[in-house]
Amino acid sequence: MGESSGLYKDGIFRKGKVRISDLAGRKMLPIGNSNFATVVENSVFIDKSMLIADVLDSGSSVTLFCRPRRFGKSLNLNMLQRFFEAEVPGYPLPVDIPALFGNLAIWDADSGRYQIHAGAYPVIRYSFNDVKQQAWSNAREAIAANIAAEYRRHEYLGESDRLSAVEKELVLRLASGEGEDAEVQKSLATLSQMLFKHHGRRVVVLIDEYDAPVMAGYTYGYYAEVVGFLKGWLTGALKDNDALAFAVLTGVQRITKESIFSDLNNMTVNTALDTASDERYGFTQAEVDALAEYLGCKNCVTEAGYWYDGYRFGNTDVYNPWSTLNYFRSGGKADVYWGNTSSNAVLGDMVRSADDRLLGKLYGLLEPGGTVREPLDLGIVFPDVGLRKRALWSMLYLAGYVTTDDTGSPNRTDILRALRIPNREIGLLFQGEVIERFAEMAGGRDRLDDLHAALMRGEEALVEEELERILLDSASFFDLVNENSYHMLVLGLLFGIPYYGRPQSNREAGRGRFDIQIVPDNPKRAPLITIEIKYARPETLSEEGLRELAKEALAQVADRAYDGWAVNSVGNLRYGIAFSGKAVAVAGDRIC
Repeated sequence: MGESSGLYKDGIFRKGKVRISDLAGRKMLPIGNSNFATVVENSVFIDKSMLIADVLDSGSSVTLFCRPRRFGKSLNLNMLQRFFEAEVPGYPLPVDIPALFGNLAIWDADSGRYQIHAGAYPVIRYSFNDVKQQAWSNAREAIAANIAAEYRRHEYLGESDRLSAVEKELVLRLASGEGEDAEVQKSLATLSQMLFKHHGRRVVVLIDEYDAPVMAGYTYGYYAEVVGFLKGWLTGALKDNDALAFAVLTGVQRITKESIFSDLNNMTVNTALDTASDERYGFTQAEVDALAEYLGCKNCVTEAGYWYDGYRFGNTDVYNPWSTLNYFRSGGKADVYWGNTSSNAVLGDMVRSADDRLLGKLYGLLEPGGTVREPLDLGIVFPDVGLRKRALWSMLYLAGYVTTDDTGSPNRTDILRALRIPNREIGLLFQGEVIERFAEMAGGRDRLDDLHAALMRGEEALVEEELERILLDSASFFDLVNENSYHMLVLGLLFGIPYYGRPQSNREAGRGRFDIQIVPDNPKRAPLITIEIKYARPETLSEEGLRELAKEALAQVADRAYDGWAVNSVGNLRYGIAFSGKAVAVAGDRIC
């Protein structure tokens, strides 16, 4: 029997347990829209409403959800706000909660018991996504502006008969942005307490992208200042505050070891290693299947999976939602969508500063099925990134550049986990950063292209010339002290050659293991290229001896039949490359 089809009725497409809301029936995808009400009213929404039940059932007074950027954090947080928030006096458009949620899973879950929480709480909501300034003074102003805007949203408190004259005056002062530093520092706790007094109901606090100011502070040098401010601002409101019902924070990095949260022992941290809420961020396979059917693109699923699937959150495999939506909106055009939404600074910094050992791990990751075994300590202290190289892998994991299937015991920091690149899209981001680094070494992309063209044509004299120039001009990039150093250099220079896949390194072939091999996408169009590398200490070898060493390397390719498996109509190219200090010799041969 074939797979059953989904059914669209009353604005909801149902397929198995998946619900896709499209009240407007226009099949419009919500790219870049994190306003839950407008998404549900006008666009397709893959139902993630059971996150509401997760938050209510967790029993935690403060929950932090850490997921990569563009994985639905802001939309989910706005969904929480629309569900929980009581009507705000003076708000231009009251929220019709049953209209937004009535056909979603949360409304009828567990015989409708969650409905009593709908519209039942005053809500404070902040987003720090725009606090990324280069100076602390400007970042402080941006934070203060956000605080003032939320006070203006609750400016009706300035006329409350349940608040004192002093409290009402403070509301108006903070709403106008004229609060004293000490008042701004306590403003979150103060607003929660005044809302509690006015409504007689405890308050829900929602904070989106809490870590954006911290990451900016680490990058631009005001780390201590921003951490000091956030510690006082958050702790006063989120710990031992009788006015608090519960709080939800979102971010990319889990900064639980920071002094920000040092006093918040009541906080539950949920990362991609945790099984709780593992289906609430990103799209599951069932959701993508249902979406593809609803949009009339069922034959797109295989390609979408190759490009955008591959993440493992807890016990669930998920797709990158941003890229998946863009893929379907384009009519099934695969491209790099997620990498263009923000700076890839964490990845770029790693590649540019990598030594031979780290480069070796990076190249291994880029191999088909490649992994690197590293522990994950997700309670990152940002200064640790410069002191502990292993902290970098935790940063990359939280940011979504690597994932792991080893998600058990999420709080264990001593377990070596097999990290991998999740999909083709992220693999291309890695490759792009490698190409950028080595293009810089080569003197620009044009010079790197020249080296690639010479390799493809079998012009060993020109290959030698280009390599020698790189050695002379780019000494600061490498400590060229052994054969592995030169191996890492050459391997990095060979990424991005037209008509070829990624270079392969140290694989078994013929009667041994070749150093480097570059396999063409089409053997009728380009030759297989095999490279053997030799090294000699500068004081031990003359120029003529170096050329003999290159010939010896070339002969090894033939003697051990590294390329004997290939059947290329345009032949195979073989290179022997010998290095000694800043000197290089290249021997080449074409086998037809």
